[in-house]
Amino acid sequence: MKAETFRSGLRGAAVSARARPRRPGALAALSLILAGCAPATTREPAQPQPETVEVAPAEAVEPEPAAPVPAPADTPAVAARPGPDTAAAPELELVHICAGGDVMLGNNLDTLWARAASARLGQAVPAFPDPDGLLAPLAPLVVDADLVLLNIEAAIGDGPAPSKCRPGSTTCYAFRQPPAVAGALARLAPDAAVVGNVANNHAMDAGIDGFRSTAQHLRAAGVAVTGVDTLPTLIALGPRPDTIAVLGFSTFRAGPDARDLSAVRRHVARAFARYRRVVVSVHMGAEGRDAQRTPRQTEIFLGEDRGNPVAFAHAAVESGAALVIGHGPHVLRALERRGDALIFYSLGNLLTYGPFNMSEPLNRGAIACAAIDRAGRVDRARLHPTIQRPPGRAEPDLSRRGAELIDSLSRLDFPESAARVEADGTVRWRSP
Repeated sequence: MKAETFRSGLRGAAVSARARPRRPGALAALSLILAGCAPATTREPAQPQPETVEVAPAEAVEPEPAAPVPAPADTPAVAARPGPDTAAAPELELVHICAGGDVMLGNNLDTLWARAASARLGQAVPAFPDPDGLLAPLAPLVVDADLVLLNIEAAIGDGPAPSKCRPGSTTCYAFRQPPAVAGALARLAPDAAVVGNVANNHAMDAGIDGFRSTAQHLRAAGVAVTGVDTLPTLIALGPRPDTIAVLGFSTFRAGPDARDLSAVRRHVARAFARYRRVVVSVHMGAEGRDAQRTPRQTEIFLGEDRGNPVAFAHAAVESGAALVIGHGPHVLRALERRGDALIFYSLGNLLTYGPFNMSEPLNRGAIACAAIDRAGRVDRARLHPTIQRPPGRAEPDLSRRGAELIDSLSRLDFPESAARVEADGTVRWRSP
């Protein structure tokens, strides 16, 4: 890739687009069993073990929060194909990670909305447009990423599915995307590892079999899956290779419980003890236009305990996470700097095609890109605001309104620790 094609603005003099070591043809996404459960942040990182797992998820979908998924079952992994000089290859100076919020590309559990949308918009609205076409406007924003992390805000599959919602419910929604979506997600960033988080309140919308199907479709397409259990998803990059550990949490049935802060600390610290670059994805918090502020207390929404986002994020970064990527409120929230880590409390909806409210500020999203060094510290970051237009077509937001919103909310909610977002999306923070 030519240096002039770089669009996420993360590279400086230290690592140029030409000089940065590139990955071999295959990227490996491996879930490795990590020995021990206690935090070990003072130990030197151990080398990855060759043992791998696939998770057997929980038993049923309920609207209320419930226990996390049970223990995993063994499955083969896809190994990286190292180059000829792997043993002598240097570690990557910086790893470039881009993350977005909620993604849902159509809903085959309910297609009636397309008829109503066609009448409202005065034009034909397909229930299932080409998923590659929906994602194409976002591809330039992640063109130089090593790893792309997205929240998969729906099951993936087809065929019959059990009913999630009770008859007459007006606050329950069930979403499932067509299988073709998985391949489109992988093609969004063909030169990067794409990771899908399934720790959220819609990954089990098609039941337990649908949850398994979601993970199977993603993995078959080359998308790594995180948020299934407490083990980090490991992404091997470069010729050495270098390992990025990704963990997913939520306050719902799918995924480790973000409200159990002692467990959060243990899981993140365990990953950090072995793999210094740790990224955490979390689905939590209240929802809607009234949920733009980030409270320092437990949020209750629709009678559910949606957790304390600040307590969770602080626990994660204090245990070693370099990035915390929040989603769930469906609106943008503040950005905070804690030490050498960045916390994006909510990146909003990135691409949600279907019967969704696209009015302000629910139409605003963002892709956050950050460079993480070998010690697990954020070296630089940039925010790419996005906007959705009915019925859910996302594109870069030329007005950059999302960057202004995040900058303003950051100063309001975290006056002492806010990271600032400049007009061009560059993230700035005061030196410690």
